[in-house]
Amino acid sequence: MIKRILLATLAPFLLLIPSIATAHNGVSVLDTSVDIHFPVALVFNLEAESSADIVDARLHYRVDKMNCVSVTSEGWADFAPATKIQTSWIWDMRKSSLPPGVAITYWWTIKDAAGNNLESPPAVVCFEDVRYHWQSLPAASFPEESVIFQDKGSDLTLFWYEGDDSFARELMNACEQGLGRLIQDIGTYPEKPIKIYVYASTSDLQGAMIFPQEWTGGAAFTEFGIIAIGISPGQLDWGKRALVHELTHLIVHQATFSPYGKLPTWLDEGLAMYNEGQAGPRFEPYLQQAISEDKLISVRSLCSPFSADSEKAHLSYAQSHSLVEYLLDNYGQGKMLNLLTLLKQGNTYDEALTQVYGFDMDGLNARWHETVTAPTSTALSQGPERSKGEAKQSHPALIAVLSALATSLALAGALALEERDWQRPGQKG
Repeated sequence: MIKRILLATLAPFLLLIPSIATAHNGVSVLDTSVDIHFPVALVFNLEAESSADIVDARLHYRVDKMNCVSVTSEGWADFAPATKIQTSWIWDMRKSSLPPGVAITYWWTIKDAAGNNLESPPAVVCFEDVRYHWQSLPAASFPEESVIFQDKGSDLTLFWYEGDDSFARELMNACEQGLGRLIQDIGTYPEKPIKIYVYASTSDLQGAMIFPQEWTGGAAFTEFGIIAIGISPGQLDWGKRALVHELTHLIVHQATFSPYGKLPTWLDEGLAMYNEGQAGPRFEPYLQQAISEDKLISVRSLCSPFSADSEKAHLSYAQSHSLVEYLLDNYGQGKMLNLLTLLKQGNTYDEALTQVYGFDMDGLNARWHETVTAPTSTALSQGPERSKGEAKQSHPALIAVLSALATSLALAGALALEERDWQRPGQKG
């Protein structure tokens, strides 16, 4: 009854993926199609027959994401033994959801009472948002402007359904420029293709999620290499910054993935803020106010996820940007590379900082605090769009660090799933 009720609710957004019939050892598979009910479910269908009662049917599937080891999951179909069966297994996304565009490789194994076995050929289904008619723009569509992907094909693809070609092209150019600041001139590319789904509004985006927060404007699913974001043509500037920010996270996570842990939040967000550009006008007031009121957040506290309170979150981002800038400007790219390498290898935050810089998190906090509170200090600069003199000193340092990471650190094969909520202008977090 539960299955029937769920299937009835799925009908409005149904896409059927066809199958191919197979037979072996007296067992025949007539149907292995998949119904896509985005975003709530995938229904894997099975129709099979044999001369003896079929007593076991299992779905095996692998999700296309980065993992430490190859993971194959199983789903057990519910049916009464018979010589011919029609059954299905439902992936209920309310229990374990997937973002749009994820590919799933699946196959069935079937056993009858006579001991005959059959394994169906592997097939692939993409969990696409079938509610919209998507257009796609691969980075290689404009090779004369593509700094990164012109020789590698569609490693970065943008999908959108509202807005003209120039709208998509502006977003793609911003993405390429952001990635170019990280990896150009060394021939290093994202290890996993990146898909960006641009929804036309916040409400459309939230309709693609199972349990979205009301302020959610975008989300990055780093282990899948997927970004979903709501950008209308009227919010293009905000959208370009948000995309560059999340793309930076994807590349950094690819280079620093480890089964031992993850980067401290201030370092992860600080690197993305630094590469995003134009951070100062949005965040500097929060940092300056905290400095004047002696209410700066400690570095140790900034290792954890940021507060849901809007003002504290803005201050956390501002401090993270300033901390990364402080380390790069004062100690250079070599030490930042060493820091990220040690964190990848499983060292604690304090251990890694002490080995590289000679001080732990409290020491970093004290030194940085002294710098930003000095009368002549410029607490927060403009990242990649700062003055030409500063850019020559600071931004290439970040490029060199992440370039070295991408070439010197071998991927173990995964990204930690990390969903980040972006706020629309004027919305409270």
